[in-house]
Amino acid sequence: MKKTRVLLVEDSPTVRNRLREVLSADPDIELVGEAADGKQAIALCLALKPDVITMDMMMPVMTGLATTEYLMAHCPTPILIVSSSTNRGELFRTYDALAAGAVDVLEKPRGDEPEGVWEEQFLSTLKLVSRIRVITHVRGRFQASASPGLSALPAASTRCALMAIGASTGGPSAIIDILNALPAELSAPLLLVLHINEPFGTAFADWLDRQTHHRVALARDGDPVDSARILMAPPDSHMVVENLRIRLTRDPERHSCRPSVDVLFESLARSHGPAVTACLLTGMGRDGAQGLLAIRNAGGDTIAQDEASSVVFGMPREAILLGAAARILPLSEIGPALAVVGAGKDRAR
Repeated sequence: MKKTRVLLVEDSPTVRNRLREVLSADPDIELVGEAADGKQAIALCLALKPDVITMDMMMPVMTGLATTEYLMAHCPTPILIVSSSTNRGELFRTYDALAAGAVDVLEKPRGDEPEGVWEEQFLSTLKLVSRIRVITHVRGRFQASASPGLSALPAASTRCALMAIGASTGGPSAIIDILNALPAELSAPLLLVLHINEPFGTAFADWLDRQTHHRVALARDGDPVDSARILMAPPDSHMVVENLRIRLTRDPERHSCRPSVDVLFESLARSHGPAVTACLLTGMGRDGAQGLLAIRNAGGDTIAQDEASSVVFGMPREAILLGAAARILPLSEIGPALAVVGAGKDRAR
């Protein structure tokens, strides 16, 4: 069996030693190189062509963000960010790295975890990330533009009263593309669920708010569902809509996820039925597929991201196999499709 070839990038000798021990103990992994800064990481990546890179964010010479941007533009390689950065500015740089093409993020070991738990999560995540297809990712490369095919689609008689997006791995970059394609003034609110590990989910809504011309905030229990802003499910809480208000719950995880896309989508099928437009984006697993089907069965408009533009085709594929997607669109067409309904026009279906 072919081993997973790993490049370890970490400036702290103590942490690097710990990660080296974990990687070297796994018979399925080959540690091909180590770098203490971003410049070394770039040189080693170009020379060694690893299957995956484990990357620190705060490093001398070149930061993890700058290194990620360079590698994804010149030597696309799956990157797992391993970071202890939890202050606001450093969290924003982590989100920037995810938007620049890094696949996933994992918190560094704190030292108080049960023995072997963090190590198991690190190795399993690293192996999953190594199998993900990545592409050259230059910021601004994918500029959303209106699809010529959308205007030819027949308009439905129902206006959209609410939009929803669910995403996981690869989601940050995709969400930015979509939000930047939406009109500044939305006539329908947009609810968002993204799978992102803690503690990295805390400031993501604030980061989105700064990246686009839209107001984005973490949802609070009891918030009214209105068109003034975009609301994101907070970490470790399911988000549902009841009586035109947001309800946050700590109900059991769905597909090992909380928040769950399925939980949100199923509540929207009950509360808004045919007046919902929902979109399921790139992500690992199956969360969101059943919920998207519930919305379609209730008469709502449903979109799944296509395989070619997905970082991970798992979630959209599951929805497509269920017959949940009325439309299967590349990422470049999803923003314009939502812009049609987000501007208050009759939706195309």
